[in-house]
Amino acid sequence: MSQIPNTVEVERHRAAMTRVELSRPVRLAIESGIITIETTIFDYGCGVGGDVKRLKSSGYNCEGWDPYYFPDDEIRSADVVNLSYIINVIENPIERDRALSHAWELTQGVLIVAAQILVNDLSGMLAYSDGILTKRNTFQKYYQQIELKEYIDRVLAVDSIPIGLGIFLVFRHESQAESFRAARLYMRMSTPRVRIESKRFEDYQIQLAPLMEFVSQRGRMPIKGELEAESDLVAEFGSLKRAFQIILTATDEAEWDAIAYQRSLDLQVYLALSQFGQRRSLRNLSASIRADIKAFFGNYEEACEVADRLLFKIGEPGVIKKACQQNKIGKLLPAALYVHISALNEIDPKLRLYEGCASRNIGGTEDANIIKFHTEKPCISYLYYPDFESIAHPALQWAMLIDLRDLSLTFRDYSKQENSPILHRKETFLSENHPLYAKFSKFTKSEEKAGLFSETKTIGNRQGWERRLKECGVQIKNHRLIRQV
Repeated sequence: MSQIPNTVEVERHRAAMTRVELSRPVRLAIESGIITIETTIFDYGCGVGGDVKRLKSSGYNCEGWDPYYFPDDEIRSADVVNLSYIINVIENPIERDRALSHAWELTQGVLIVAAQILVNDLSGMLAYSDGILTKRNTFQKYYQQIELKEYIDRVLAVDSIPIGLGIFLVFRHESQAESFRAARLYMRMSTPRVRIESKRFEDYQIQLAPLMEFVSQRGRMPIKGELEAESDLVAEFGSLKRAFQIILTATDEAEWDAIAYQRSLDLQVYLALSQFGQRRSLRNLSASIRADIKAFFGNYEEACEVADRLLFKIGEPGVIKKACQQNKIGKLLPAALYVHISALNEIDPKLRLYEGCASRNIGGTEDANIIKFHTEKPCISYLYYPDFESIAHPALQWAMLIDLRDLSLTFRDYSKQENSPILHRKETFLSENHPLYAKFSKFTKSEEKAGLFSETKTIGNRQGWERRLKECGVQIKNHRLIRQV
């Protein structure tokens, strides 16, 4: 399993699988780099076998078994075992534990566990055992997110990792689990551009590309055995260090320093968040993470001390509010800072860590594209505005609030509301590095010039905004204002 699941191979299969209708747990596992074309997959309790058929048709090595639909099929071990939406329909708690444990016994690499999460009020439903009876008279158990994690961890004696609401990964090997945790906090960095003419670099540019990619991803030089192209580069240049000196003749060293600094921040956030579980000893970390720690901090103890100071800092009164007010990215309102998900790794490390305290329990933001940092209460909200990039003023479809005091979750659906909230000034949520920042900024200026924002009390919702457009005699098409005749 790769340390950072952002390789060309993973991206190619991710793109291919977006055209295939898969269950949410399997789709997220592919997007996370857990399921690849090389892994063997076993769907334990596969139902009618939809995921198995679709994965097989796309070239994946997948088999399945189900006690009702395919009782005679072989139950086998695999790199990845999928136990999705099974434990929540098993009425007997002992049988439920047994199914989870059996799936784990079959797992050679990663176990996917998915179950129904409680996001709506179940009052009025008929309670039965530790769950409810559905309208079809079938048993269903709904979990709180933190309750499901605690259940998995207790039965399997593990530290499971959420990747979405009701979806958890359990790694067979701790070093792979820690690499996965760290990789999710690593910001995707662009390789510095070639800015200076260098004949020697041009002659070897293709050979040097793997080294440039590696340093762009990890912010440091590879240790022995980490880079596949190492032997070829050493044979040509004498050492990796000398090879990188050729790269520096054609690129800006300050850009490489910026990548190294970003990686040190990523590592701080990862180590700080590890305090919420059971922080692993150095020997249980992968060789790559150990090399990161040595390169950026010298030793593990120093790295943990720096990370813990950052963690304790965000617990001090007023620190998060001040960080929101001083952050250069995002839309600041009196009670919250709103930031687009694409800018998450560019904001103040204290805010990154604060958000991590929420996302580590829900497993990421999934479809959410706006993060709301509440300044008056210890909460984080995730908001989903469909078609954020293509629609000038997208409407809010749903919002999910995480209370950091007890990790409770509140979900609100806006999709059926006729007068749902909408976004204005989209560039304010983005980093200036975002490719659409200039386009959105230019459009906002045209709206200001047309007087659309001179009255702001009612334009925050769809209907009020539509009235304002009529009052100003304009329509919007493809981020352009069109005057009505």
